[in-house]
Amino acid sequence: MKKTVLFVILILSVSLIYAQDSYQSDEVRTVFSRNKSNGGYGAFTMAYSNIGGYDAFVSGGRGAFIFDHILAIGAGGYGFVNNLSYNHYHSTPENRMSLAGGYGGLLIEPIVAGKSPVHVSFPILIGGGGVTLVDMYGWDYWGDPRHGYEYAYDAFFVFEPAVELEFNLARWFRLAAAVSYRYTSDINLYRPDSELTNQYGKDALRGFNYGLTFKFGKF
Repeated sequence: MKKTVLFVILILSVSLIYAQDSYQSDEVRTVFSRNKSNGGYGAFTMAYSNIGGYDAFVSGGRGAFIFDHILAIGAGGYGFVNNLSYNHYHSTPENRMSLAGGYGGLLIEPIVAGKSPVHVSFPILIGGGGVTLVDMYGWDYWGDPRHGYEYAYDAFFVFEPAVELEFNLARWFRLAAAVSYRYTSDINLYRPDSELTNQYGKDALRGFNYGLTFKFGKF
């Protein structure tokens, strides 16, 4: 009987010790807790978009500080170009006009269940950018994009919310499938002294991005 009682007491003691350790490791943290874990990351993105009715390539990067696995704040920037088909030499002037430009600004990124192997985040980019109307005849004739001819340009405001499904592939690396919507202010690329027609409307830059984001850092 005594051996049974001692055995039960031993089991209960071990259980209480384990429970205490478990509670301490998973202790609920408060606003003023000193046990917060901060980090940061750098990332680059490659994405497809439709800009002005043409296929477009969007790429860029961002960097941010991560506060306690739940919020990242930083900055990001992206560049884009559309209408990349390689038959402009035989195109009519109005059909060979492309849009090229870039934008960037403040990044605010709420993160949900960041410690889970698969989780979501909601990056929001707020800032501005510039766009130019380019005669892509120079790309084909010279084989060098620097020889494209700029015809008009404009600046714009941008607000781009996104949803990213993230996969924790390593402690220092995350891969995310991203969908975002790029909302911009109206653009005006009309230039009276140009012989070419501008086929792009004021809302040409608005649309969805579909891409992949590669994140490296301390999460």
